[in-house]
Amino acid sequence: MQKTDANPDTVKALFEAGAHFGYSKSKRHPTTAKYVYATKNNVDILDLEKVSGLAENAMTFIKTIASEGKQLLFVTGKKDVSSKLKDAAIKIDQPYVCGRWIGGTLTNFEQIQKRVNRLEDLRTQKEKGLLGKYTKKERLMIDREIDKLEERFGGITNMKKRPAALFVIDSKFEEVAVAEANKNNIPIISICSSDCDISKVTHPIVANDSSIQSIMYFVNEALAAYEEGTKTAKSEVENKVVK
Repeated sequence: MQKTDANPDTVKALFEAGAHFGYSKSKRHPTTAKYVYATKNNVDILDLEKVSGLAENAMTFIKTIASEGKQLLFVTGKKDVSSKLKDAAIKIDQPYVCGRWIGGTLTNFEQIQKRVNRLEDLRTQKEKGLLGKYTKKERLMIDREIDKLEERFGGITNMKKRPAALFVIDSKFEEVAVAEANKNNIPIISICSSDCDISKVTHPIVANDSSIQSIMYFVNEALAAYEEGTKTAKSEVENKVVK
């Protein structure tokens, strides 16, 4: 059951981040209707008390994932936020896809891993100076291959198995990633505006998914939740050792 006793400070922070702005009423998906507080100038205004409850439940789930030492895959194809999401994922050492989603990343994971392994092998050879045996032209071709593989798979080299969950920016925009996650029974946390079908998302956060300020509010909350979950796990291990 979702919590509705929202913290006034949280609601204020959400308001200041512009999380309450949805899309036009004509674009509203029926599944988000109960989270719409009002419609002003044909723009849906989202109920921030309900948004706060959704976000709290999502963050609790993220803490659980972290406390179990599992991975959270961050996903966005939106150029204006990709670099920020990438930095966030790197900060907590989690995998990310910040660019075009490669079909099969989850549904054809074994084949994707072969490409990831190829990238890691070429990286290692280059770092150790083992490419000198190739001609100048061959080295150029290898560098181009590394760049191409890096662009496609560079963010998931530390993902040796399917992640425990996905953190998605705009489930409608990332419909392929969402479909693959659902096919593999992988939970999805997603910032979803009023135009999204939230029935496809395990832990939807119905909020503005186009404003960088709104997006980063939830991303930073997710980072804090993951870090807290990690600390909890570490503390439990240390207590066991002491006992």
